[in-house]
Amino acid sequence: MKKKDPNFTPIKILQHRTRLWKNKQVIGLTVAFIIAFSLAFYIFIFYKLPSPYSLKNYKIFPLSTHIYDRNGKLLYEIYRDQNRTPVTLNQLPSYVGQATIAIEDKDFYHHGGISIVSGILRAIKDTILRHNLQGGSTLTQQLVKGALLTPERTVQRKLKEIILALWTEKVFTKNQILEMYLNQVPYGGASYGIEEAAKLYFDKDAKDLTLVEAATLAGLPQAPSLYSPYNDPDLTVTRRNEVLKAMYDQKYINKETYEKAINTPLGFTPLATAIHAPHFVFYVKSILDNMYGINQVEEGGLKVTTTLDLDIQEKAEKIVKEELNKIKYLNVGNGAVLVTRPSTGEILAMVGSADYFATPSGAFNVTTALRQPGSSIKPINYAIGLDRKLVSPSTVFLDEPTCFSPAGQPKPYCPVNYDGKFHGPVQLRFALGNSFNIPAVKMLALNGVENFVASASAFGITTFKDASNYGLSLTLGGGEIRMTEMAKAYSTFANRGIPKPLDSILKVEDKYGKILYQYKDPNFIRNIHQPLQYPSFLAITGKKIISDGAAFLISHILLDNNARLTEFGPSSSLVVSGHAVSVKTGTTDDKRDNWTIGYTPNFMVLTWVGNNDNTPMNQALASGITGAAPIWNRVMTYVLKEQPDLWPIKPDDIVGAQVCTDTGIVVGKNPDGSPNQSCPTRFEYFLKGAEGKQIVSIKQETVPVSKDTGKMAKPTDPNIDMQQKTVMTDGFSTYCVDCAHDTPTPTPTPH
Repeated sequence: MKKKDPNFTPIKILQHRTRLWKNKQVIGLTVAFIIAFSLAFYIFIFYKLPSPYSLKNYKIFPLSTHIYDRNGKLLYEIYRDQNRTPVTLNQLPSYVGQATIAIEDKDFYHHGGISIVSGILRAIKDTILRHNLQGGSTLTQQLVKGALLTPERTVQRKLKEIILALWTEKVFTKNQILEMYLNQVPYGGASYGIEEAAKLYFDKDAKDLTLVEAATLAGLPQAPSLYSPYNDPDLTVTRRNEVLKAMYDQKYINKETYEKAINTPLGFTPLATAIHAPHFVFYVKSILDNMYGINQVEEGGLKVTTTLDLDIQEKAEKIVKEELNKIKYLNVGNGAVLVTRPSTGEILAMVGSADYFATPSGAFNVTTALRQPGSSIKPINYAIGLDRKLVSPSTVFLDEPTCFSPAGQPKPYCPVNYDGKFHGPVQLRFALGNSFNIPAVKMLALNGVENFVASASAFGITTFKDASNYGLSLTLGGGEIRMTEMAKAYSTFANRGIPKPLDSILKVEDKYGKILYQYKDPNFIRNIHQPLQYPSFLAITGKKIISDGAAFLISHILLDNNARLTEFGPSSSLVVSGHAVSVKTGTTDDKRDNWTIGYTPNFMVLTWVGNNDNTPMNQALASGITGAAPIWNRVMTYVLKEQPDLWPIKPDDIVGAQVCTDTGIVVGKNPDGSPNQSCPTRFEYFLKGAEGKQIVSIKQETVPVSKDTGKMAKPTDPNIDMQQKTVMTDGFSTYCVDCAHDTPTPTPTPH
């Protein structure tokens, strides 16, 4: 008889059975979890996962995206050509595929569809650090993503892409995958696949592409709008050379071939597709690509209503061509126009070059390019000084020979005026109106370059970054800037101190009519020829960067024809008959850039003439008479027809007073409070608290006078006499009031 185990009691038996039950329960739950997880993962990744077998004969049915002007006039259709022509890899020169592999996926022949190091890890890093799921995709991933998947950026879509890439690599050979990629990839506009791209850009079959042409096309798929030769040929060349460098580094071409190729000029066929406002259209397309992705824009059937007014656009294009024909003899090769509505920032017209279809650089968009602004930057400099109450419109500057010695500069900076003359004591109103250089440099010295650069960013100027890179010549246009940025900066003056960023899109609808984007602004009026009412004008939203009064003073000075009389005369192209318009010109010293910028609350017109290759124009070009000003006058006259003349309205922080025409001092009192002597006067506006603000001092001094000329003597004059004279100084230079002068100090007519 078996002896009973004394430790195996009924309680322990129960505990043992309980443990077994719990273990079975845990196992059951684990199995259930695994099954549920597998099912969820299958549904999440594999449910309705397309098969890579369909790649060979995959057909897509894209819908065109239509871009309209604000009044519903069609500007351009963006679409994917459904009649693409497939080519086989063995029909193409070897460098066609090599160029694509070199720039897009150098390890193409060595991975199994995904690249762990260069692709997946970088995608994970970007997702974690930038919260933006990016690519790092192999050619195989790009193929399945473009042909089989949606363009959304999600973890689910990325996982599907990886699985399909691995699967595709098992189904097809590398050369088959490369061939399908070259037949599927978008190259911009209507061209999909290497054959259509070759026809569009070079008017030839893909089998006839040269190495340079193949490299150009290989660089497009990453960002077709950005690198398109129809958008920015210079950037296209830069991208092409990156492809060639990659081919050289990966030993597809030798050094001699590489060096010859990068020095080959870019040649492409002008765009033949019907298009209106082409510079603007591709400007808008770049924005849409960033908003919705290239695939959605080029095959998603979007309806895009823009801010452009086609009537104004076509009128501006016509004026530019006509006026440029008149000044060909001045070596002026190109012109540009930008028309905006300051209160909303809407772009109404964008003429990026005189002829978009002209080769080699008609597609270059000057309105978004960096150019030197010349004196058109001066109003921002003076606005900062007025707003800080460092100066007033009657502040006297001594327009005399002056040299500045900024710290860290090896030699003094000695600016000269546009007309080569010096004008003695001149008040700020007339210094800005006549665009005298020396007072503007003194104004910048008072503001400080660092403060000016910081303030310029508030105006919307992004290109002035590090103040240490600039000197006092910055106020004369020594830094490069975009026309689009100048439009935002000048809108500050039209909008009582509030800059408005530019907008080009009013509405975006998807193919079902659902509104994806709607522009909203209290000052928006679809019919832009309807005058902007001033109650609405007061509704301008945004951050105020200068006071109402400072914006008013700049605008008032720039519309004062009397203030610019000395340099421009009474009947220059800056005068728009029947309208008060604030306007400023700008010409670089070397005559490479000539600008005119003018505005009312309703409209702003910016014009430029010059040469795309930056060669100087003829020195006979005169700002305000030839060049950009006549173009500006004709465009502004057109947009202001039938507009009321209600500009400008004086804000509450502005006061008026009579000032002496020579000293700028407010009549009735001197700075020390003593009675003011009788003097010729004129009326002037001031910010409250800065009435008659002056930087000059006037006193009697004993100074050296040339016995021969009666002028204040120079150190080198041999025959001098010390005489008691009335002397003015502004902290930078000295002026002898009652000495002889080459030209009389201008005494403006009271205004």
